[in-house]
Amino acid sequence: MINSVTLVGRMAGDAELRYTPNNQAVATFSLAVNRNFKSQNGEREVDFINCVIWRQQAENLANWAKKGALIGITGRIQTRSYENQQGQRVYVTEVVANDFQLLESRKDREGGRSQGYSQPDFSRQAEPFSTVLRSTYEIFRFICWHRWLPSWNGSYRP
Repeated sequence: MINSVTLVGRMAGDAELRYTPNNQAVATFSLAVNRNFKSQNGEREVDFINCVIWRQQAENLANWAKKGALIGITGRIQTRSYENQQGQRVYVTEVVANDFQLLESRKDREGGRSQGYSQPDFSRQAEPFSTVLRSTYEIFRFICWHRWLPSWNGSYRP
């Protein structure tokens, strides 16, 4: 059986970093991922996917990937349950990320490229093609690396 997830999206907010009693870092965050289709009224819909990441990767994510950052993650889907204060069983489904990669530079993100989830500002001058191409290449490289597909040079990830 296979339980493998690869997502590319924007951080919906800053990651919440905590430590377990054993001093293991754990970060929870929500990833906004666009759907490939539009709704009946013509609007693009977004899924907000709850994610968790552990150890050094959690600390790195909390330090480097802030709200609005474009990231790629790989991991697995997990469903867990707990009993709430009213005695009811609550089920939580989330992605447990093994690793992540920033897919754009901080300069690009803070320079206005990432407008969060608002409408794009078409009055701004268009991005240089090299900047768009670099972001597209980073996404392509991330997907190839984490899906064991042939990369641009024909080699495979072991």
